[in-house]
Amino acid sequence: MRHNNKINHLGRTHSHREAMLSNMAVSLIQHKRIFTTLAKAKELRKYVEPLITKSKEDTTHSRRVVFSNLRDKYAVTELFKEVSQKIGNRPGGYTRIIKTGNRLGDNAETCFIELVDYNELMLKEKDSKAKKTRRSRRGSGKSIETTAPKAQKAIEPAEEVAAEALVTEESKEN
Repeated sequence: MRHNNKINHLGRTHSHREAMLSNMAVSLIQHKRIFTTLAKAKELRKYVEPLITKSKEDTTHSRRVVFSNLRDKYAVTELFKEVSQKIGNRPGGYTRIIKTGNRLGDNAETCFIELVDYNELMLKEKDSKAKKTRRSRRGSGKSIETTAPKAQKAIEPAEEVAAEALVTEESKEN
């Protein structure tokens, strides 16, 4: 029975799997996006997101904990200086997995995994969607109460002109 054994072994021994995930995490931190299989990307996400959370607090202890997992001082430096500053206010979900299809040789599902705040194209699309509002048909976005008195003011002079015209016509008739 497999009670509480959720880990995907990826067909590797424990030491090989840990080394592979460490190397993939270093590559992800340095290049911000890597192409891999879907199973590896899902396991990498479980591996790298706690490390990114640790990097939000820049202490000697958190640096040592992250270094014990990554074993690359340049990746640790980049993680604590650049990546943690960019994702500092995000509560979680630091990576994005986008499927790219199947590989030709073995038909494995491929994808790329990337750090969320580093994809400029997605950020531009999000900004353009944020500018559009559902209430844009009203023009300035003011409430009905503020637009109604202006409409009444515009109508009042027209009524006065019409009333004066009636008075002048009646005076001409008399």
